[in-house]
Amino acid sequence: MSTIESTTAAQTQTTASSAATQQFGEEFNNFIKLLTAQVQNQDPLSPMDSTQFVDQLATFSSLEQQVQTNSALGGISSLIGELHTMFASEWLGETVTVESSWVPYTGSEIRYLANTPTDADDAYLTVRDSEGELVWSEKLDMEDGVHTWNGQTNSGDTITNDEIFEFNIDYYRGEEYIGLGAPQVITTITDVSTENGGLRFGTSSHLSADLTSVNKYSGAVS
Repeated sequence: MSTIESTTAAQTQTTASSAATQQFGEEFNNFIKLLTAQVQNQDPLSPMDSTQFVDQLATFSSLEQQVQTNSALGGISSLIGELHTMFASEWLGETVTVESSWVPYTGSEIRYLANTPTDADDAYLTVRDSEGELVWSEKLDMEDGVHTWNGQTNSGDTITNDEIFEFNIDYYRGEEYIGLGAPQVITTITDVSTENGGLRFGTSSHLSADLTSVNKYSGAVS
């Protein structure tokens, strides 16, 4: 994971691409001068092979196109960097939801939404530790928009150590089991970076997600 490049870095890259293009232009002019000298000074009894002449021009033309392509790609890369910077400023501090079955618990209450199917009558939450042991289970109130878990356990104890837990929500229609879902954790964007050319968000809940996995939360924050 790498941090977003600054506009200064993007400008430096663009300048370097322009310099490479200018250098290529000078080399092309030198090539034409050399080729002209070859034609002017060739032996009339053994003229220059026209096929070789065409091949040299074609090779140099191909190289010119490659340099121009690299220059264009450099410009596109700079533009992407600027767009990432703009997106970062728009997302930082935003309250969002991130869907995840694995949720870190650091001592603060975990708030989440449930993607309850419209035909579901009941929903049951199970929370397991990293070793698969059942820690907490409850029947969710279908009338609640936001659900919470504050580290309570079936044994009556409260989780005190930082740990990651697996959250699963099972849905039923009457006695019929209709599916399994993951909670949408309500959290805040704390940092933005790039990974493999895409945006990556860090959050206050210690979850990380890409742009396609987060949704802005329009409900009450507290």
